[in-house]
Amino acid sequence: MTASYSNKVSPYEAHPRRIANAINNVIDGRTDNYGTCTLTASTVQTVVTLANTQVSENSTVILTARTANAAAALATTYVSDTSNGSFTLAHASNSQTDRIFSYAWIG
Repeated sequence: MTASYSNKVSPYEAHPRRIANAINNVIDGRTDNYGTCTLTASTVQTVVTLANTQVSENSTVILTARTANAAAALATTYVSDTSNGSFTLAHASNSQTDRIFSYAWIG
């Protein structure tokens, strides 16, 4: 359910081209702190688990609706918990299976 990539640079990186490329990616908005998820149908919460990420209990998660049903669900959807490697979305229960959101996190 997630779409992200990593272009991390080692703290010992000595190649200027690799360092410049990483900095240019950040300037261009190409960071590895984003993805997509779909709210679980017929339940009141969805847990989004991320592999190899830096999301933590101190992160702020930002949601953007990607479908009409997701936009309609925004009023009752919020991040109820963040932890190391995952976050939980609380939402109204219904049978729709296309409530798709993009997310990004900070921190």
